[in-house]
Amino acid sequence: MKFGVRKFLLAGIACAALTAWTYVDAATLRVIVSARGSQRDVWQSAFDQFKKANPDVDLKITYVGEEAYKVQMSGWLVNDPPDVLSWHNGERMAYFARRGLLEDLSADWQKDGWNQTYAAVKPPSTYAGKQYAAPLGYDSYGFFYRKDLFEKAGISGEPASWEQFLDDCKKLKAAGIAPIAVAAKDAWTLAAWFDYFDLRINGYAFHEQLMAGDIAYTDPRVRKVYAAWKGLIDNKYFVDNALSYDLDSVSPLLVNGQAAMMLMGTFFSAGLPAATKAQMGYFRFPVIDQAVPLAEDGPVNILMVPAKASNKKDARRLLAFIEQAPLNGELAKGWGQLPSNNQAPEPQDPISKIGFQILSSTPGGVAQFYDRDMTKEMADEGMKGMQQFYSDPGQLEQILARLEQARQRIYKK
Repeated sequence: MKFGVRKFLLAGIACAALTAWTYVDAATLRVIVSARGSQRDVWQSAFDQFKKANPDVDLKITYVGEEAYKVQMSGWLVNDPPDVLSWHNGERMAYFARRGLLEDLSADWQKDGWNQTYAAVKPPSTYAGKQYAAPLGYDSYGFFYRKDLFEKAGISGEPASWEQFLDDCKKLKAAGIAPIAVAAKDAWTLAAWFDYFDLRINGYAFHEQLMAGDIAYTDPRVRKVYAAWKGLIDNKYFVDNALSYDLDSVSPLLVNGQAAMMLMGTFFSAGLPAATKAQMGYFRFPVIDQAVPLAEDGPVNILMVPAKASNKKDARRLLAFIEQAPLNGELAKGWGQLPSNNQAPEPQDPISKIGFQILSSTPGGVAQFYDRDMTKEMADEGMKGMQQFYSDPGQLEQILARLEQARQRIYKK
């Protein structure tokens, strides 16, 4: 009888232990986010607030560098999905939604009021009528520039036209200052140049058709984009050996006053030293054709829940927490971005304020960004072509021919 009682108690203890283990495992929330440098601290602050408000959730965070993150993303979703991932809106998000790899968050948009508070970024968060993204901050893209170097070169004011911009580049070069820094090793930084030349020369509607695979890369209008770009390369207005620089390694050129300008998203301002930020201005990509309405890049960063996530309940708790207006504003401020929640405070950082004004007054449309507006395979081909072009502009015809072959193969057009 004693043995039976002991056996019963041991069985109960084992059962309780198993139940406790199951509970802990069920409450573990695995999150993987892309972050560089100080961005981790901003993320961690938000996650710490969530843990304090939800002590029953065992939150496990993994931070991965941006370029490595892009490479591993597909594998995570297919083979070993966490419960929450950071990513990008537009085609970048739709690519995975189309393949059934993302959780439908439409009910969360309805329940948590995101249809109202995130109305402006709902379209790029949507695929086939359903929402698969929880928006974070978004960026304005424009030129960061050193006011002190402009003054040294005898430049007064910011260029509004392409002619003024080219004249400023000429003055900077004559003063012994590299006019433009570009991190060409990171192909996406070249994609920003392609976007803006195309948006300024051909306009938003053409750009979106090109991103959708509806226009040939051998079209004369695409050649005009590269012709404008070639002018800067031929005049050596970019820093030397740009293909050897990624964003982290090119930043010191601006910080140390070795280069005067860089086309980049407003997030870049968050990592600038205070002394450099005091000398830094920001202006819209200049007008090339007065007849073309101004359009901009305004990419939105997001969180997503994989379709195969094991803890979707707590994943939704995390998203609901982070999407609150105060936290959305806090994250955007920490990243040097613009809050996408329309109830969040407007940014007070000088550069972010200018970016906010640019996007809010843009008459010609807002694109997501080159590799966020088109299918991944075509974007990879396009950005590889940009690096080849930058290395040797004389190869343009061969590059465009290869891109056109890729377009026909990928889009079946």
